[in-house]
Amino acid sequence: MSVVAGGPVRRQLCVRPGTVVSLVLRPRTDDRRWTGVRSSAPALVVVSGWRVDADGTAHASLRSAGTRGGGAAVTALAKAPDVAGAARVAYTLDVTVVPYAREG
Repeated sequence: MSVVAGGPVRRQLCVRPGTVVSLVLRPRTDDRRWTGVRSSAPALVVVSGWRVDADGTAHASLRSAGTRGGGAAVTALAKAPDVAGAARVAYTLDVTVVPYAREG
């Protein structure tokens, strides 16, 4: 999944247990830079990798739970490098993990 400047700041994604999603955050048009990705429910969706390229493109690997179902908000944080204070949420991916049917 790729996030580009000017795109929606919130998206929804439905996945099966054990799915790995590569999230690509393109460089921002404002002075803010991607600083990290967090999951609201690491037991359901864990951020297993993070890197920022020299051009400002950020990459995150998201792994969903192996057997459990539920939802998590994965937030990408950004801030201007010369401004003090914490980074703010600039993008949210609402991930729903839907387990396989057990019967029928």
